[in-house]
Amino acid sequence: MLLQSSPLASEEPPPFELKGSLFTLTVLYLFKLDRVAIERHLTEKIKQAPSFFNNTPVVIDLEGLNESRDGVDFIALYELLKGCGMVPVGIRNGNPKLQAVARLAGLPLLPESRSASPARKPEQRAEPVSARGLIVSHPVRSGQQIYAPNGDLIILGTVSAGAEIMADGHVHVYGLLRGRAQAGVKGDLEARIFCQGLEAELISIAGRYRVSEQIGSDDWGKAAQIHLADDRLIIDHLAR
Repeated sequence: MLLQSSPLASEEPPPFELKGSLFTLTVLYLFKLDRVAIERHLTEKIKQAPSFFNNTPVVIDLEGLNESRDGVDFIALYELLKGCGMVPVGIRNGNPKLQAVARLAGLPLLPESRSASPARKPEQRAEPVSARGLIVSHPVRSGQQIYAPNGDLIILGTVSAGAEIMADGHVHVYGLLRGRAQAGVKGDLEARIFCQGLEAELISIAGRYRVSEQIGSDDWGKAAQIHLADDRLIIDHLAR
């Protein structure tokens, strides 16, 4: 009798695949344990840019807390952030006691930052990048993230809402910019964003940002370049 072996499990298509990916996360640098003050300041920020905080993943950084204090109610803090529309994904830094309490509240410990909180130190001016740019010849769809390290990012098409593009240097979009665009990711204050139609969810240069609600109607849909002047984002129109 001829025996036929059954297919090995390894020959079947796998039900999932694990890959590394790059995500941009908002960091909440916690300096005080005053829940009322935190809620008040968050409410003010949300009024300025409601869509920016809607379902935004956030990491809680504990480096700015006094290490002698350990009375953080992470469950209450989690509920506060969630009630404001944010999604806490974990903590980083802080002393071991704070980290242990956070883990008990269901907040995982993320890798430590290598430098102190930027809010506590004067910012150093980054050197402009000079590497060759990354050219993307297709549209960037919702959910996609593209990052050009050490150079410029050039998109030869539209960037859809829900997509995110980032570069250490300049960002060029030869189409409509409807997603999020970040230039000068590593702190280059001379970086710029160029696009043929400004309808962005967010524009950012060296950490200074505007969300869609902060882009004026006179600038909306226009061909534009965005740059920094006196630490503020400036939008200039370009001739088509």
